[in-house]
Amino acid sequence: MLTSISHQNEEYKLQILSTSKTDLKFTYLRFVSRHSNDKLDITFEESKEVHRNFLLSTKISKEYLSAIITENQCWDLYIVINHEEQSNQFRLKTKDSSAPLPLYVDSKKEMVLLPYTTNKGNLSFNVKEIESMAIVEKSSLTKEGAASIGGYIIIPDKGETPSELNMTLIIQNEDLGIEEKIVNSINYESSYSKQGNHAICKFQFEFNVEDFFSYAEKSLILLEPYVEISYMKDNQEVGKSTPRNLYWNQKNEILSEKLNYLQNKKKVIIGKTNNNYLYISINEYRWSKDILIKVKNRLNRWKKSFLTQKLYKRIFALVGKLPAKKNLVVFESFLGKQYSDNPRAIYEYLKETHPEYKLVWSVDKRFIHNFKDKDIDYVNRFSIKWLFHMALAKYWVTNSRMPLWIPKPKHCTYLQTWHGTPLKKLAADMDEVHMPGTSTQRYKENFIKEASNWDFLVSPNEYSTKIFRRAFQFNKEMIESGYPRNDFLYKSNTSDTINMLKERYKIPLDKKLILYAPTWRDNQFYAVGKYKFDLDLDLRLLQEELGNEYVIILRMHYLVAENFDLSPYEGFVYDFSNHEDIRELYLISDLLITDYSSVFFDYANLKRPMIFYVYDIDMYRDTLRGFYFDFENQAPGPLVKTTEQVIETIKEIQLNDFRVSSAFNSFYEKFCYLESGQSSKRVVDKVFRGRNIT
Repeated sequence: MLTSISHQNEEYKLQILSTSKTDLKFTYLRFVSRHSNDKLDITFEESKEVHRNFLLSTKISKEYLSAIITENQCWDLYIVINHEEQSNQFRLKTKDSSAPLPLYVDSKKEMVLLPYTTNKGNLSFNVKEIESMAIVEKSSLTKEGAASIGGYIIIPDKGETPSELNMTLIIQNEDLGIEEKIVNSINYESSYSKQGNHAICKFQFEFNVEDFFSYAEKSLILLEPYVEISYMKDNQEVGKSTPRNLYWNQKNEILSEKLNYLQNKKKVIIGKTNNNYLYISINEYRWSKDILIKVKNRLNRWKKSFLTQKLYKRIFALVGKLPAKKNLVVFESFLGKQYSDNPRAIYEYLKETHPEYKLVWSVDKRFIHNFKDKDIDYVNRFSIKWLFHMALAKYWVTNSRMPLWIPKPKHCTYLQTWHGTPLKKLAADMDEVHMPGTSTQRYKENFIKEASNWDFLVSPNEYSTKIFRRAFQFNKEMIESGYPRNDFLYKSNTSDTINMLKERYKIPLDKKLILYAPTWRDNQFYAVGKYKFDLDLDLRLLQEELGNEYVIILRMHYLVAENFDLSPYEGFVYDFSNHEDIRELYLISDLLITDYSSVFFDYANLKRPMIFYVYDIDMYRDTLRGFYFDFENQAPGPLVKTTEQVIETIKEIQLNDFRVSSAFNSFYEKFCYLESGQSSKRVVDKVFRGRNIT
């Protein structure tokens, strides 16, 4: 636990209290980037015994701080202890979550390193641009509607001291045309101070929230306050800062009051977003809704408590000892988030051919919309009803790991389908795991322990079987059947089905279709709530060269896709990033453009052309050492680096007609030879009927 943190002489000093004695040679402080998983380790300098505990001390030098301060980074702090070839790391907690933490400003980079306490009481550091930092230290709200917000703005030291400060609190909602300005003129002697390589300018604003009630007569309004500051010298403006948000630094409780307005009551909240920015909400107050929210919040806290979770596990284990419901099958895909993949294919086959089984899906309640209106029985994951279904089911069918705490009943048959031909190294084959909160050894042990619960594991080919056996240390029955999810590509690959799907999704029937499905890259994520939307493919050039004969479907990661403005390409580019199951997109497309994504293993079943757009292959090559598959030499299609080369390759395919090459055939024979539209039947015959498969 962090007991103190101070900043002086351009370095941080930290003191951390440990309940057990540690060897400083094997204990250190670790910074882990939340966005890139970069790590920076700092050794401890001293350990003192204090009242049967041990006080560890260290310094974060200017050189380390410079390495940490990179644009829009967020760093989480861990204590790492190495012992007998094992490495364990634990999040560093703060002693007082409401105490102010000292910031560090790098004037050359014009960035600030801002330590803060997370909602779970852990220590993290945010890196922000100085000009965008206005920090709230305190706020208040009375039953009469009087509100106040106080804090400070960080300003790069420009070498001049202002004689007058003009501050303006702007409370706005652009959509509703609300903009209220509260202006204060403040003497610099009490509000402005230099602190090393930066200056601090304090602010304090008071206003009445009733001024905004007329905007919230019928519905909720959200107000976004920010501070604008101009500082003067000799009646001349020498600088101006306009932070667009108020950053609430500490772990504060939400302020909430009910106020009378005419004949109605209004509920006012001063709170902070997930990104720690202050907001004001005003809504009509209803006592029934307020009570419901309080009950719901209390129930959620109760559900998350340690005793409740322990009780839940015990009930699960007890119910699991009851006789099984022999016809009950529970399905889950990607932790309950999707109706897709191998579990979907097996479900559809069972539903059609074996009506004697009761088929139920395990669904994350945040993704129920993917299951509604589909005539599918489902239960909310981790609900009481889910507990009884899981504990009494004769069969579990899933494509990803179950939580390790779930005790698999003896009567249950656990079918693990997995979710792809392995491209990157898996589990025990991984050299190093970069996941906060776990070590490489612990990750492997947990993975292998969960895999030991699997009774059957589906493999798409012999290549995968060998890897699965070793990586998962799986010693039970492997079903080498091909992937059930690809049955659709064989059974539905008809012009009638393809045209029907195109009509359903309003895609022109007279155009050829290109599917662009790249992999997700870590560097597409560069700040909390902000995602790069550089598509890398030049859509304008593609439209100019190919628009008369082709249309493009994008299958991007949803966090990237939501930032695209595709309006200039209407009728040429279609965004299907949120489509529930990619198998339909495979079927209707005439050509696939991808990169290092494993989608090409499945698409190869259609024996259609593929282009590998690998514009960053030089950067990515370093990570290929962690791959099983020699991508550069054995990819079933040409590798290109520019949009011009993509266009040239497409025109060449069109001119010469696509023919399956010997290299493509070799790839197909190695990875797709078991696929024939019968994989679901093979799996069901083996697991549910007890038959041998060929």
